[in-house]
Amino acid sequence: MKQISDWGFNAESWKGQRGEYWVIAQAGLILGFLLLPAYRPLPLTDLSPIAVYGLWTTAALLLLGGLILLVKGLLDLGQSLTPLPYPRSDGQLVQTGCYGLVRHPLYGGIILAAWADAIGQLSLSHLVGTLALLLFFDLKARREEIWLSEKYADYNDYRQRVKKLIPGIY
Repeated sequence: MKQISDWGFNAESWKGQRGEYWVIAQAGLILGFLLLPAYRPLPLTDLSPIAVYGLWTTAALLLLGGLILLVKGLLDLGQSLTPLPYPRSDGQLVQTGCYGLVRHPLYGGIILAAWADAIGQLSLSHLVGTLALLLFFDLKARREEIWLSEKYADYNDYRQRVKKLIPGIY
């Protein structure tokens, strides 16, 4: 229970002032993605074994990259970790480790893992789900960055130097 209150949740928090509804929407979207049935258009069911193994290798590399971002992001964030997009009152702006490559590695890690799943399953429905996750995390990160800019004077400089969700891309 203490961990939940340390993260910023309390009886008053369900007014949505710290982004609690973003957390609920995120959980629902991720659960929906995990339960999404695979839809493989006919051309994707007739690929050569070399093409399939190439796609699976690509998916494995994306998954590995996503998991590294997730785990390293959690470790680098340390005591500043909160599921809420609103920064912790006792938090610090982390700009080192994987946060030196991407501003939101947890979101980016989930997006890369979802992309890996879409490719690994050769699923058009999962590709659409990945695009939905990308859009959602982009919007959530925008809201979060408003709060981070208000709390940390050097956030805008950091924002100019470091990509948002996908290292080296976006």
